[in-house]
Amino acid sequence: MLALVGATAAAAVVGARWVGQSLAPVECVFAAADREETLSPEQAANAATIAAISVQRGLAPRAATIALSTAIQESKLRNLTYGDADSQGLFQQRPSQGWGTVEQVTDPVYATNAFYDALVRVEGWETGVITEVAQEVQRSAYPEAYADHEWEGRVLASVLTGQEGTGTQMGCRLKDPGGDGSPQQVADKLAAQLGVDGTVDAAAGTVTLDLGSESLAWVAGTWAVSHAEAEDLTAVTVGGRTWQRSARDPLSWADAGSGGTGEVPATTVVIFTR
Repeated sequence: MLALVGATAAAAVVGARWVGQSLAPVECVFAAADREETLSPEQAANAATIAAISVQRGLAPRAATIALSTAIQESKLRNLTYGDADSQGLFQQRPSQGWGTVEQVTDPVYATNAFYDALVRVEGWETGVITEVAQEVQRSAYPEAYADHEWEGRVLASVLTGQEGTGTQMGCRLKDPGGDGSPQQVADKLAAQLGVDGTVDAAAGTVTLDLGSESLAWVAGTWAVSHAEAEDLTAVTVGGRTWQRSARDPLSWADAGSGGTGEVPATTVVIFTR
């Protein structure tokens, strides 16, 4: 009888924990400068893409701040297939105004590169008022609106370009993956967006990146966590820290050893797809 009561109590605890986790919001949280921003997984993935491309291009973190502030205003960081007139995509770029084809401007990588191509042609973009610089690129009917999202852009850029020292200021709470992710697809996307090469172990379902700096490792690590929903990722390790999708608190990073993924050098990233 006591054993039955104990088993029933244990089942109740597990059940309560499962219900609590299932009712928790699906979200990604980013913290910097005593501020916190919450995004959906879709928004987080797009934000990480925008930030990674700025790093790949060797641009100052300010470029990512401007781009992120702009994309928040234009699309709320969603890859829209509609908009005013023929505006499309993350930045609501118009094919009729020479931004590219509909297919191109709704490709987040193309759209982001097109934005940065225009940004670096703006004289004084590195020091100018952010909303004014964004307006020079976008030519919006609401030129002051970008200022409303400057702090959001700063927080996201600080974390996603490795400026916060470690990426443990972000994490994502997600539902269970729909299946195994593709390590090759993850490696290909990192190469396209961040310009880094990963070693794919198809049997283990991992991508390993040995990078030149701890800052770059955190760019790759936060990119992976931000894309975990889209890519069905289960864990990401950066140096001695690990994010696990199944963790009790997936908004935080644990010691890699305690997560069972093993400790790796500070400049090494391991991404798990199963």
